[in-house]
Amino acid sequence: MTRSLNLAGRVALVTGAAQGIGLSMARELLGRGARVVLVDRDEITLKRAAETLDANATFVAVADVTDRDAMADVLARSSEDFGPIDVVVANAGITPLPATIRTSNLAEFDRVMAVNLTGALNTIHPTLDGIVERGGHIVVVSSAAAFSPGLGGSAYMASKAAVEQVGRALRLELAHTGATVTVAYYGFVDTELARNTLDRDPLGARVGELLPWPMNRRVSPERAAAVTVRAIERRAPRVVTPRLWAVYSALRGIVNPLIDEWIVRNRTVHTLVDDLERREPIDP
Repeated sequence: MTRSLNLAGRVALVTGAAQGIGLSMARELLGRGARVVLVDRDEITLKRAAETLDANATFVAVADVTDRDAMADVLARSSEDFGPIDVVVANAGITPLPATIRTSNLAEFDRVMAVNLTGALNTIHPTLDGIVERGGHIVVVSSAAAFSPGLGGSAYMASKAAVEQVGRALRLELAHTGATVTVAYYGFVDTELARNTLDRDPLGARVGELLPWPMNRRVSPERAAAVTVRAIERRAPRVVTPRLWAVYSALRGIVNPLIDEWIVRNRTVHTLVDDLERREPIDP
């Protein structure tokens, strides 16, 4: 049986820590006695968030996860000034407004992949030797979007499917070292990212309405953080919230062909796709 991980006194690095799930994750880790390196590209929001936390137990680092050298520098500085990293939470992510592949700005597609996929690798890779040496833990934040229909959101969903595979590969490759990995799958989390995409954008709201209850139920960032930190302590290979998404994940090979066929034949969806393609191009 995999040993548990006592977070007291451990140092955890969290990206996307200025708000939403990342900030809630930092609070939850601090509550378990960990010390936290807060990383985000938004300096003003990050410093404002840090003011709500214990200054003696946090290290603030402004960096963009797409900048490989900057992320390596964060690791070097925090390790020297704050202590070696025991836990990494690769959480930073973005999503564009809904668009079809045909009408997508490919620069925007590239940006999503750069943050969500390459940014996760830039976060994790420089920590791996230390994580292995210390028997630490990595959380790779994927999404239920990794196995959901990609209608109108192919960039985000492709990035999260790729991140899922990175997390799975890491878990297999590190198993013999004692270091462990959790892949986190969230459904709809009630963050600014979700509200901008699914509430404030009329076409995004129509995409969201395609999911029936309870699949469209949202969880709070605090809930997502709490279940993830418990997974860290258990060194669980995966965590899914809301739990119904775990059933979907387990049955994806059966369910997805049926869902795809329903979408292909659904006239409401056809109209939505037409409206998405008539949307004015969105600059990244």
